[in-house]
Amino acid sequence: MGLTFSQTRPQASPSNAKTMHLDVAACTHNGRIRPSNEDSYRVSRDKKLFVLSDGMGGAAKGEVASAMAVEVVAASFEEHAGVAMPPESTGNPDFSHQTNSLVGAIKLANRKIHDEGERDPASSGMGATIVAARITGSLLSLAHVGDSRAYLFRANTLQQLTSDHSLVAEQIRRGLMTHQQAATSELQSVLTRALGMDDSVEVDADELELFPGDSLLLCSDGLTRMVPENEIAGILAQAPDVRNAAERLVLRANEYGGHDNVTVVVIRLAKPKGWFAKFFPWGSANLV
Repeated sequence: MGLTFSQTRPQASPSNAKTMHLDVAACTHNGRIRPSNEDSYRVSRDKKLFVLSDGMGGAAKGEVASAMAVEVVAASFEEHAGVAMPPESTGNPDFSHQTNSLVGAIKLANRKIHDEGERDPASSGMGATIVAARITGSLLSLAHVGDSRAYLFRANTLQQLTSDHSLVAEQIRRGLMTHQQAATSELQSVLTRALGMDDSVEVDADELELFPGDSLLLCSDGLTRMVPENEIAGILAQAPDVRNAAERLVLRANEYGGHDNVTVVVIRLAKPKGWFAKFFPWGSANLV
């Protein structure tokens, strides 16, 4: 099965201190082993919303769970959506309304996936990871559950923005396993948190300020299990545009064996030009 692409032209975000121009491309592929693709993604140009989900369950309709995850989150941000958020979505006072809305939408997706699994015996046990980003002006709202990741590429440095909700990641955090051991562990696929497993879920969220020249990468573990981070950084640094970057990342995962479905969403913020670049070198700014 060939690569599947989606790309948007550069767009200006609503201004809240400065205008951001975004160029976005997404790419997905079955990989070399799996007969079907259980990854799903949605890119909303108007809402500056980017959602990626990796289905779990195989015969238990993992592809259905991932599709539900991205569709529910995307629908939650449609104008006049009128979607009732689950009661546990009261919001975190430390975060903006935009970020709390993203968290609430993911909790709603979890509830719907869980309820579908309860309703339909054929769907029992299905689940999904999710990573979602929304850009409002220069503010990035980020939320995730599972081991699909978000990265920031800034000033030629790749930084992982999310923490995997997996057994091996937990072992690493506790000092019980090294990164090298985790890379070959048979427990890599064991998640400690995912959508659909229970009627409620804890969603990790964060906010940070973006600057021109930044790139964001959302990806399923079909990329990160196959391609070392230094190679991911190299591709993001060298690719002339987001479509080329997305294609090269997916192809590289397949060159390493393509053991899983692989999906990436690459978002690039236009670099400043002329005198603006001279006096405001955002690429070297620190994270907030």
